[in-house]
Amino acid sequence: MNYQFIKIKSLEGELKISHKKSDFGITVSTKELVYQKPHANYHIQLEHIISIMPFEPLGGKGITFQNKRASGNEIINMSSGMSHYRIHVQNATLHNRSGIFTLGAAQFILPVHDDLLLAISKYGGLSAVI
Repeated sequence: MNYQFIKIKSLEGELKISHKKSDFGITVSTKELVYQKPHANYHIQLEHIISIMPFEPLGGKGITFQNKRASGNEIINMSSGMSHYRIHVQNATLHNRSGIFTLGAAQFILPVHDDLLLAISKYGGLSAVI
């Protein structure tokens, strides 16, 4: 486990499943999803998830995106062998070493293991649309 992760100090609901790798972690409770990366935790209430869609990058193993609040880009390395999903939320909360901030509407592209996806859909009340 990466020791640069910020500990999850409070988790709403009952912990159901957690998946940790060296560069990211995802924790799911009955009320929220927490995406961890070094020096930052993103808290997403399951009821605030609007959609989850499979994501495949267009050629390449990285994604570049523009951060609206600061200049610059962030490269996210895609984890091979894991399915990635675009998670669109109506709001999220960022907890980093500078404090806690409300982000508003956001999209996350995350590698999500099948067990985590099932827990998110079950406790978030989501259903598949084909």
